[in-house]
Amino acid sequence: MTQFLPTRRTLVTGALAGVATAAIASLNGANAQSGVRRARYGAAVRADALAADAAYAAALAARCRLIVPEGSLKWSDLRPSATEFRFTDADIIAAFADRHRIDLRGHTLAWYGAMPAWTEAIASRAEAERTLVHHIETVVSRYAGRIVSWDVVNEAVPEKPATVSDLRPFAWTRWLGADYIAIAFRAAAAADPNARLVLNEYDVEFVGARFAARRAALLHIARNLVERGVPIHAIGLQGHLLADREIDRDGLQTFLREVRVLGLDVLVTELDVIDASLPGAIEVRDARVAECARSFLNTVAEVTPPSAILTWGISDRYTWVPMYFTRSDALPNRPLPLDAQMRPKPFMAVLEQFSRMAS
Repeated sequence: MTQFLPTRRTLVTGALAGVATAAIASLNGANAQSGVRRARYGAAVRADALAADAAYAAALAARCRLIVPEGSLKWSDLRPSATEFRFTDADIIAAFADRHRIDLRGHTLAWYGAMPAWTEAIASRAEAERTLVHHIETVVSRYAGRIVSWDVVNEAVPEKPATVSDLRPFAWTRWLGADYIAIAFRAAAAADPNARLVLNEYDVEFVGARFAARRAALLHIARNLVERGVPIHAIGLQGHLLADREIDRDGLQTFLREVRVLGLDVLVTELDVIDASLPGAIEVRDARVAECARSFLNTVAEVTPPSAILTWGISDRYTWVPMYFTRSDALPNRPLPLDAQMRPKPFMAVLEQFSRMAS
């Protein structure tokens, strides 16, 4: 998951009312192109909620063909110390997936945003590579044959890359430079040769120079891996959409054509729609959220239908969005396909058009 800085934008309520009407109409007819491959639908899952909330567990079991731990496989959760692994929460989610015959994704093996403090004591290139490879071997091999795909490297591209070679600074780039990416992919492939390996990124779908630069940098990484024979199978588009930001249809589709030339699959890995700038009226807001998701998914599917579509959570009851995008009117955010009472919203209708659900 991306850690965003809060922003405040405004949209015209009257215009949104028109958009709402159009969005609801679009759900009844327009969809991803007829005959296009439909993706498996899934969602990010919280282990504590899964154990405590029967309605949440039931919604996941009924609707998802694929789930991913929201936090339980990140370094900060798994690695309290250099010598310790804690798999309790991840195993709870894996057991739930097994019981309900739901496939499991893994998130994430290398991410700047979830590094425990002890990694700052790493003091050499050899130690850095040994630590990274040991972590990946241990975690991936534990779930080999159960986790079908991994976000191997997450958010390698900095917020505002000045060149296509720029990477986010953290422990692995400090000691390994860009090599950490290939090291991570090769270690994951060695630990589970059957897992699909994904390079995952956010903020590549919008209009603007910063987003174009991020697409170019992501493509540079992917192309470099493919040309070097590094095992990589797919690009993950997170899809944390801001409802007041325009999708760059031409730019994103050009990028996706290049991804297809490389022979890589595409997944939508963390879809939600951040509604902090939208009016409070629920019908208008929900329709605008659904239309935003539909526009994004159509843009992707017209070039390369994604093999999976996962939302970053299934219900507004459990979402990261209010931590960074609290609404100024203090109303609850509504970024996900089910509301806080587990009732489907127009967003779910959009997902049903593009996805294969469990039920």
